[in-house]
Amino acid sequence: MSIRQLVASLVMLSGWAIPMSEPAADNVERVRQVIGSAAEFEKARRAGRKAAFFCVNCHGESGNSAYDTIPNLAGQNAVYLLNQIEKFADGRRQDDFMSGLIKVLKPEDRFNMAIYYSAQSVNPGAAGEPALVAKGKQTYAAQCQSCHGAQGYGNEKVARLAGQQPVYLKTSLEAYRKGAKDRKDPIMSSIARRLKDADIAALSAYIPTMK
Repeated sequence: MSIRQLVASLVMLSGWAIPMSEPAADNVERVRQVIGSAAEFEKARRAGRKAAFFCVNCHGESGNSAYDTIPNLAGQNAVYLLNQIEKFADGRRQDDFMSGLIKVLKPEDRFNMAIYYSAQSVNPGAAGEPALVAKGKQTYAAQCQSCHGAQGYGNEKVARLAGQQPVYLKTSLEAYRKGAKDRKDPIMSSIARRLKDADIAALSAYIPTMK
């Protein structure tokens, strides 16, 4: 049993409710269908690039953020990314700026943007202090790998971490650890509470270098 499955079981037994994070079945099916057709994929990618002009100032033209406090979208799984976009639209995730922006986009634009960003390559960060990066690699293998994968690529339900922005990683892990209102996933919170400041610093040094 993976760490995520074990924690989920304990959460269920304790009577806590796990927030629904399953992507909508119709979204999953449509994304898979589009990805499976070269012509449909290219059409969606081109349309998504046009729709993403809303996002360029923060997330970068190719989904590689110019700010280390703002996440990269490039290379995220299209189903996962579309699910997060829909959460901002319906209020399951809350951010005044993001929620307002997403709500003005048509559903088709949201879908195409997810396809576009999933097709972009992530620019990994430069390697920092070797000892810190090495510690981060060990910590990642122990705490993160079972859910996010050995290469950090994630999947339809779990975020890609490889190449992510360092300050964004650090602030997100700290928010999960203290139970911030916008970071309520009980599994992530349970894991983050086990992390010391040095662990978070090490993860934030190592994960951006993953390709």
